[in-house]
Amino acid sequence: MNTIFSGIQPSGTLTIGNYIGAMQHFPPLQEENNCYFCIVDEHAITVPQDRLELRKNIKSLAALYIASGIDPEKSTLFIQSEVSAHTQLGWMLQCVAYIGELERMTQFKDKSSKSGKEGVSAGLLTYPPLMASDILLYGTDIVPVGEDQKQHLELTRNLAQRFNNKYNDIFTVPDVQISEVGARVMSLQEPTKKMSKSDDNTKAFISMLDDEKTIVKKIKSAVTDSEGIVKYDVENKPGVSNLLTIHSSFSGKSIESLEAEFEGKGYGDFKQAVAEVVVEAMRPIQERYYELMDSEELDDILDRGADKANDDAQKMLRKAKKAMGLGRVKKKK
Repeated sequence: MNTIFSGIQPSGTLTIGNYIGAMQHFPPLQEENNCYFCIVDEHAITVPQDRLELRKNIKSLAALYIASGIDPEKSTLFIQSEVSAHTQLGWMLQCVAYIGELERMTQFKDKSSKSGKEGVSAGLLTYPPLMASDILLYGTDIVPVGEDQKQHLELTRNLAQRFNNKYNDIFTVPDVQISEVGARVMSLQEPTKKMSKSDDNTKAFISMLDDEKTIVKKIKSAVTDSEGIVKYDVENKPGVSNLLTIHSSFSGKSIESLEAEFEGKGYGDFKQAVAEVVVEAMRPIQERYYELMDSEELDDILDRGADKANDDAQKMLRKAKKAMGLGRVKKKK
């Protein structure tokens, strides 16, 4: 049995891109693996947050995890800030990391190039070791991530190996698992860039909590082309290709079968079909989500998850502290 860790930031309602690229793959994993699903709220504060909005997003994300099929009897679902070992090991790994490699991280380079290093928090520079801590605390074997997180996972592997070589061989060096099918759902308005919940244009993404009318409207206004042919061709037909990916991911039909199904039909029929499969997929998730948000069940699940994660994380933290020489060695009575 492998141990799997995945963390998502509570920085707004997830999009169907997040669902296709990550969330829908989680429930099958918990059947034969030891899974930890973490709401990484301490990562969220590397950029300014409204405290009330952040708390709302934390609870909302937890509800979406459960509504998407995470079973708290099979997996451990918890909030990062409720397990103190994450920041403790994060600091220890900062002391193992080098400034040069942290400055080469894409997110830091992108944000610091726009506003200058004086305009970004130190946390934005140093959070990759915290991310490594999240993963290494649980003896993680596999981390399922999108392509955009591959660089951070390589750093996690490097820090684990560096720690093991310098101090003691205690950390499992995790493997990266990148989903290929549907891993990159693109913007509905600019289909050459990834769909993002932080996009200023709300027509560009579909939230997992958008109602039926909104979903249909957004898909019908999605950018396509003037050719009128439903064909998968990312380079020349990025908008149509994106809609085909979305349909395929929700319906389970292959791209080839969808091309055949819509041969000779216009984009109007095609978009209507895409909207219908998205609405049908989101309906049971939304129903379960609102049920959880209106009950005490969610808090009970998160309490149990935090207790389990704390117990497991403390065991690894004690090993890491001992390896680095931190704390006291108490004499046996």
